[in-house]
Amino acid sequence: MDDKTKKEIQSATLERLVKHLDERKDVQNIDLMNLAGFCRNCLSRWYREEAEKKGITISDPDARKHIYGMPYSEWKEKYQK
Repeated sequence: MDDKTKKEIQSATLERLVKHLDERKDVQNIDLMNLAGFCRNCLSRWYREEAEKKGITISDPDARKHIYGMPYSEWKEKYQK
C-alpha cells in the first residue's frame, strides 16, 4: 500500500469514528475515558496538534467543533449528563 492510500484510509477511519461518536451522544466522555483511555476532547486535541505539525493553527473551540459537530458548549448543554 502506498503512503497516499494509507493516509486516505486513516483519514476515512477517523471520519468514521467521529461519525460513530456523533451517532452515540448517549456515550459520555467520562465513559470513553474510563473504558478506552481517550474521549472526544482528546480527539479534538489530537486534531489540533496534528494541524499544528502541518503549520496550521486551529483553536481548541474550532477543533472541538470538528469533533463534536457543533460548538462544545452546545453539545454539553444538550448531551452531557
